[in-house]
Amino acid sequence: MLNKKIIKIKNYAFIDSQNLNLGVQSLGWKLDYRKFRIYLKEKYNISRVYLFVGYIPANQDLYSFLQGAGYVLIFKPTLPDKDGKVKGNVDADLVLQAMIDYKKYDKAIIITSDGDFYSLVKYLYKNNKLEKVISPYVKTCSVLLKKTARERIIFMSNLRQKLGYKEKHR
Repeated sequence: MLNKKIIKIKNYAFIDSQNLNLGVQSLGWKLDYRKFRIYLKEKYNISRVYLFVGYIPANQDLYSFLQGAGYVLIFKPTLPDKDGKVKGNVDADLVLQAMIDYKKYDKAIIITSDGDFYSLVKYLYKNNKLEKVISPYVKTCSVLLKKTARERIIFMSNLRQKLGYKEKHR
């Protein structure tokens, strides 16, 4: 009898939620977050998905739904900008969590188009810990991010059929 060890791959995803949401909306569709979570698990063997989001008390039902769909929510306090628009800048929190968990995962997926993640992506790539950068939209994706992720960047523009939210008709 052979004693084979089963090697369990543990990949984590780190999502810049505002960037993902606005990027997909700019393509003219809504992301089905439940389908997206399943997609990440099946396609990239993602066991943990962090969703970094600015906390707005009125969105509690949405947060409960996302947690039920398998996301680990990391909240950032929100502040209104000079125009009164609510902003929760999550970049530093995402980078910090990726480094706190660095030894716990085999590969990371970073989901954003934001060039502020250039240093994190560069470090993960150099250390063979970057699985993919998933950017919502090629035209709004930072050139710096594209150059750093190289062949490991993909875009969501062709995923509408698979991951788009379909309104249920009554």
